[in-house]
Amino acid sequence: MMVLLAAFIQDASPKASAPANSIPKIKTTRVWRDVELVRPVQLVARPDRADKAYVLEQAGRIIELDATDPSTGKGRVWLDIRESVNDRNNEEGLLSMAFHPNVAKNGEVYLFYTAEPPRREVLARFKLKADGIEIDPASREVLLEVADPAWNHNGGTVLFGPDGMLYLTLGDGGSGNDPWGNGQNLGVLLAKCLRIDVSKKEGNLAYAIPSDNPFVGREGARGEIWAYGLRNIWRMSFDRKTGELWGGDVGQNAYEEIDIIKKGGNYGWRPREGFHATNGVPDASESAEGFIEPIVEYPRKDGVSVTGGFVYRGSEFSDLQGVYLYADYAFGRIWGLRALDGKLVAPPKPLLQRQGNIASFGELNDGSLYICITRGGADGPGQILKIMQSTLAD
Repeated sequence: MMVLLAAFIQDASPKASAPANSIPKIKTTRVWRDVELVRPVQLVARPDRADKAYVLEQAGRIIELDATDPSTGKGRVWLDIRESVNDRNNEEGLLSMAFHPNVAKNGEVYLFYTAEPPRREVLARFKLKADGIEIDPASREVLLEVADPAWNHNGGTVLFGPDGMLYLTLGDGGSGNDPWGNGQNLGVLLAKCLRIDVSKKEGNLAYAIPSDNPFVGREGARGEIWAYGLRNIWRMSFDRKTGELWGGDVGQNAYEEIDIIKKGGNYGWRPREGFHATNGVPDASESAEGFIEPIVEYPRKDGVSVTGGFVYRGSEFSDLQGVYLYADYAFGRIWGLRALDGKLVAPPKPLLQRQGNIASFGELNDGSLYICITRGGADGPGQILKIMQSTLAD
């Protein structure tokens, strides 16, 4: 595990660092223009192939892209599981994918999607074929299914950490104001960030629960839970340099928030939303005792649905080094902030406003960042944009 962590951090070492309190302005340029995309919701890199990138379409297709030259790169359908995916509602569908860090040896690919009947969220493992390039649709092995009482709040990020464990976010089950009380209930997996070991199996599970998970052995608690009190984390990512886990938690009706997700952390849902008591909840308390506060929040006048992003660790734009970028899905607004040890050193600044729904950020092996636009206004139904540094902010 330590070898994995060392490699994870070493790969992110920047060539230069920007001033600690500066945040540069950004611009975007459209890439893979010739590839027709329908509701692209995530861009994923394959760790052993810098020449490949993969875009998930919400309905259930995965498009393999030529990453050698994104400006003109072509694409092809790599996997189509639309018959297994339920995407009837806005927050349902094929939501996330992660390649195993050792995919070159074990050929493992992990998908997270919604399905019905019955309505449920599914984590499944697929295998590459013997050629190590094509994926075998018949290899699907379901690792986890979680019953979902409503169509919304499905969470939706699966990824591997620097420790080699698989992390997965699940929403609170949907509706409004967490009517099932899942946020503070350690006996259920909804409204949680999970951490599991997919290299082993344990009892009746298709995976193992790491012994150092925070709630292992606690009566009435699910051992898979890494953190809780999370309403609906829509996109999370690890900082390549620090190993910190960042997430964007979608609010109820007043505030959107960005969290640094820590082992055993309770992030306050439903009693709290952002730094505040949840509007309209009789048992909400203004006290933050026992809850981990977000690193930042923003109110409804600035957006309605946060999209978590990445800390930039590429080498192309030195002044962007260490800036965490995130967005609002509906407003098309992108912010940047700087933090050190979980504390702000440069507060969030609005960096860009554009048309279209920003569903996800993506990071390629070289640290370059992209955004997925599910509906691109006059530019088309779906597109991928590369984030570029413009000028240094005042």
